[in-house]
Amino acid sequence: MDSISIVVQAADPLTRAGLHNHLQAYPGITVLAPERWADAGVRVVAADRLRPEAIAALRRAAADSAAPVVLIVDEISEADLLTAVECRVVAVLPRAAATAENLARSVRTAASGGGMLPPQLVGELIKHVERLQREALNPAGPSAAGLSTREIDVLRLMADGLDTNEIAGRLCYSERTVKNVIYGVTHRLKLRNRSHAVAYALRTGVI
Repeated sequence: MDSISIVVQAADPLTRAGLHNHLQAYPGITVLAPERWADAGVRVVAADRLRPEAIAALRRAAADSAAPVVLIVDEISEADLLTAVECRVVAVLPRAAATAENLARSVRTAASGGGMLPPQLVGELIKHVERLQREALNPAGPSAAGLSTREIDVLRLMADGLDTNEIAGRLCYSERTVKNVIYGVTHRLKLRNRSHAVAYALRTGVI
């Protein structure tokens, strides 16, 4: 296999240095300087969990680069996994299992077009893919309540108490897109505000 160029991104320098040292020891893997992230064939990203700022960073990078991402994380929920996959994450490695060998294997798998996901979360991802397939067959996807799948996703997160920035991060949208979705729902259905929109979605049983 040709040499795989990677870049390591982590919030703290100690973690970044540790991953750099682990990976540069493997033949066929070239670790680039952080400022050369746009040249990398694979990005290795470490985070304790997918907080809104980490998701926002993944979303920005995904918009600028098609490179697959290997994510090293302490814990990840089903919802966060779906968001991560939408942001080009193809391999998720629990920090406790992030040995040099596992890291190298994940990088090579990502570079070859494969993926490595936690077994306990694969079932949720399959459900997500099935939903995407249904949307592809019916792009508009309006529900009986007159709401599209995207609108329902936004309303569901609003009902969970997330603000506009957090919703954008979870769904890999821009804040402007989220605001447009909310405006579209309230204007089209003549709802007074966000709370009224959530109440409407709950009353009609779509969330």
